[in-house]
Amino acid sequence: MSSAGLAVVPVRNEPLIPPDHLYPDWGLCENESIWIYLALSESMVPMRVLESDSIESLKLRIQTYKGFVVKNQKLVCEGRELARSNSLVRDYGVNDGNVLHLVLRLSDLQVINVKTTAGKELTFHVERGRDVGYVKKQIAKREKGFSDLDEQEVVCDGERLEDQRLIDDVCKNNNAVLHLLVRKSAKVRAKPVAKNFELSVVAPELKHKQDCDVGGEENHPRRYEADKVVEPRKLPDRDFVLEPVIVNPEFELPSVIVDMINSTYAGLYSGRIPIRSVEGTGGVYFMQDSTGQKSVSVFKPIDEEPLAVNNPRQLPVSSDGEGLKKGTRVGEGAFREVAAYILDHSKKGQRRLYGDEKGFAGVLPTALIKCLHAGFNNPDGLPTVKIGSLQMFVKNNGSCEDIGPGSFPVEQVHKISVLDIRLANADRHAGNILLTKDEEGQTVLIPIDHGYCLPESFEDCTFEWLYWPQARKSYSPETIDYIKSLDADEDIALLKFLGWNMSQKCARTLRISTMLLKKGAERGLSPFAIGSIMCRENLKEESVIEQMVQEAQDSVLPGTSEAAFLETLSQIMDCHLDGL
Repeated sequence: MSSAGLAVVPVRNEPLIPPDHLYPDWGLCENESIWIYLALSESMVPMRVLESDSIESLKLRIQTYKGFVVKNQKLVCEGRELARSNSLVRDYGVNDGNVLHLVLRLSDLQVINVKTTAGKELTFHVERGRDVGYVKKQIAKREKGFSDLDEQEVVCDGERLEDQRLIDDVCKNNNAVLHLLVRKSAKVRAKPVAKNFELSVVAPELKHKQDCDVGGEENHPRRYEADKVVEPRKLPDRDFVLEPVIVNPEFELPSVIVDMINSTYAGLYSGRIPIRSVEGTGGVYFMQDSTGQKSVSVFKPIDEEPLAVNNPRQLPVSSDGEGLKKGTRVGEGAFREVAAYILDHSKKGQRRLYGDEKGFAGVLPTALIKCLHAGFNNPDGLPTVKIGSLQMFVKNNGSCEDIGPGSFPVEQVHKISVLDIRLANADRHAGNILLTKDEEGQTVLIPIDHGYCLPESFEDCTFEWLYWPQARKSYSPETIDYIKSLDADEDIALLKFLGWNMSQKCARTLRISTMLLKKGAERGLSPFAIGSIMCRENLKEESVIEQMVQEAQDSVLPGTSEAAFLETLSQIMDCHLDGL
């Protein structure tokens, strides 16, 4: 995951109303502005905005008054994300009294400062959501006096904390004090520092002279110090379920999927709890291996998707079943995640029965599973079996929004453009393209988060790479050959065989987008030229592909077959592309 920064300033309680002296020439009338309410955590902040304000300017105001960097903000109103920065507030139908939910994207890193009685200070940058055991190991690596992990216990309010407990969970209360019990009776105190936590390890004065050498040998008995009685150690929680969802018994899961599931199972069996990501608009969980030292997979339950009934971000439940993006349905994100992996065929041809071959765009291995664990979001407190997508976790160096696009290899950008155009991705931004290095040290881009691909319409198609310089270069002959091999009807049949019977509207989207990609590549068009046909320039103006679809619908008689409609659309598309 990316580790984007978050600028934090003290949160003011006053309404976000622009001071009159900042806008002396506006001459605003009451009917030129509207009142909205910004929902953040459990607070509701009133704001006055102009109907002519853009989404970008609204986010800038939030940044100015609340300190939340624009790129870390997501605004949701009445079940729809206000995603187009250049669109106006009124374009999204925001009216007087509407509630806008602000979802923040926080850093995956937190700063931990460790202090010893000798005056030595150690600073760690630890992934958010790491557990107590991990922090203890990091201290042991840096400070010999704490090298024996068996001699360490952590206590908070009289409760002995297992190594699996998360620092974030323990430190929810600002007054929480952790005690790290070692032979030297050291204490750990945690206090919030902005959005991070400072973990102070302080050893009190010891009575015996020989106790002053933290790193020396000890012959006296172990001594502990705690404010309350320590409860006995609890056994790891093994009340869980994890198994793949297989609709068609005629195929076997490939080894790469089996290994991922087995590693995830081993982590749960060892008591490693799922770690919920601090980012995103839905429930996303990092699943650890048996050692708890690394993540092996990412689980996204369908009941915790944005606008779903158990969404942990306090977003409202969808009133009509539509997702954050137009043409998507709440509860189908997991199927789309799996479909993106299945349809990311290798250069050798169509993926067969979850083949082990690496896909052209590099979509990570993904499977549909069912899982039960108390660590998921269960508002009623009763764990239930959840169905969702399980995707392989890969180490990365952040995302594409952490650096400028100029250094990205052309072929890496092109491979993602092929995937996004073909699947009509409605949510491709720089934050869901990971950065990593191959064995030769070359930059590799890894696309993630495909819960909004294959929509029923093209209305919300967005490709951030459209504005990168690599998108204006033509596809290579190898990429064109790959595009020529694609077949939408075979893909639809493959998805049906594996359990997802796509709706007619989603199937039509896949056929049309594949048709456009193949025709454009055949004519030597760049990803920018093809992608511009699919994406709207603004919220209210239909894209070129939407206009083509409408023209084809107007040209055929009611009851015309899908094949006849697509043939008509093909002719219209040819005329348009030949004129470019």
